[in-house]
Amino acid sequence: MVKTASTMLPLGTAAPEFQLPDVVSGQMISLSNFADSKALLVMFICQHCPFVKHVQQELAQIGRDYSQQPLGIVAISANDVENYPDDSPTKLKQMAQKLNLNFPLCYDESQEVSQAYTAACTPDFFLFDAETKLAYRGQLDDSRPSNDVPVTGKDLRAAIDALLQDRQIDIEQKPSIGCNIKWKPGNEPDYFG
Repeated sequence: MVKTASTMLPLGTAAPEFQLPDVVSGQMISLSNFADSKALLVMFICQHCPFVKHVQQELAQIGRDYSQQPLGIVAISANDVENYPDDSPTKLKQMAQKLNLNFPLCYDESQEVSQAYTAACTPDFFLFDAETKLAYRGQLDDSRPSNDVPVTGKDLRAAIDALLQDRQIDIEQKPSIGCNIKWKPGNEPDYFG
């Protein structure tokens, strides 16, 4: 388990376009699906990572808690399934159904979308405003599998609430920490160098 920090993409960056299949419905999901949202949360997760397992119930709860709010949510997994078969679309579908996720969980087979977002770890969070400009990137909260801090989602929830209530988001943001995305051989992006 390699601890990797998020890249902290510059605030104000436009959300990269994507078109990816939802592992549950098979529908293609893109930014246009969230055109009516006041905010969009893009999460990079996977099925096998202990950091994701540690927070997965909270991720599902965020989906439920904001289901009546103008917040779009999409989760994306990009891990190399040849070397990490537990992150295959079939296993991701089982995870989504077990957690009863009410948002799409997409599979980024080419890993191009993950690279466009400069995703580095699982989980990695990117919150965009109504103009799809990056307003928050960083951690869910201070909890980690190795500490006794409860999982509350406080950092991410505070950013979501601020956006939805037209308040300023604190620009002091802590990077997310998780397992590195499992890049296909020769596919590791250059933003780590």
